Amino acid sequence: MVYENIDYQVSGRIAVIGLNRVPVNALSLDFVNEIIDALYQARDDDEVRAVVIASVLEKTFCAGLDLSVVNGVDGEGMRGFLDRLYLELNDVQYRLGKPTIAAVKGAARAGGMTVALSCNMVIAGEGATFGYPEINVGLIPALHYVHLPRIVGRHRAFEYLFTGDDFGADVALDLGIINHVVPDDQVMGKAMEIAEKLAAKSPVVMKLGRDAYMRAVDTAYRRDVENVAETMRNVVATDDCREGLAAFMEKRPPEWKGR
Repeated sequence: MVYENIDYQVSGRIAVIGLNRVPVNALSLDFVNEIIDALYQARDDDEVRAVVIASVLEKTFCAGLDLSVVNGVDGEGMRGFLDRLYLELNDVQYRLGKPTIAAVKGAARAGGMTVALSCNMVIAGEGATFGYPEINVGLIPALHYVHLPRIVGRHRAFEYLFTGDDFGADVALDLGIINHVVPDDQVMGKAMEIAEKLAAKSPVVMKLGRDAYMRAVDTAYRRDVENVAETMRNVVATDDCREGLAAFMEKRPPEWKGR
């Protein structure tokens, strides 16, 4: 399969999905669809035993949503986009039957956090930065209302989800949302090292075990994601969301209207 914004390669038993939508891997609907399709391709290839998602771009893993997708879109259009980013991406990861590792160099923001944290493991470079800046432009990091409190506790999660502040790889490691921090030039090597270790296991036992693991940790996750996705659709319909997006595009402070 040929992709426009993804470099898909198989190295031995490892499929590498390279995000490559210049300049910052912003998530359009077509880009999200390609990520999902690439995961399905890896799932259906019996020679592939593990998957690594990385960025081809040097300074950015993924900057989040392409705001042109949100700006001016109606509720039904937003529903289709969120169904793919939140639900279908979660579903393909849930049923993949093979371990996935995100190799993060540079910035991972907003929807980029969704792509990274949908994986089973996350390896980050020392210079990697993370954040949920949606609140700053009149949006919400909807899926992460479900995900982050389960990992770090509701009080620590609230701070990062509602201030929109960025944080570094050391903080991400302390929070428990990534597995390892290595020098930036060793991120891919570390991800591939772990992927090879996982790929050496029995594929049938890995699939059965991973499936059981995903069911065990789900705890109504998908239902809760559907609920917050509905809230996201309501947020997009507000005047303040439109103002926040316009202000971001025009590089000025937003003037919130409270509606």
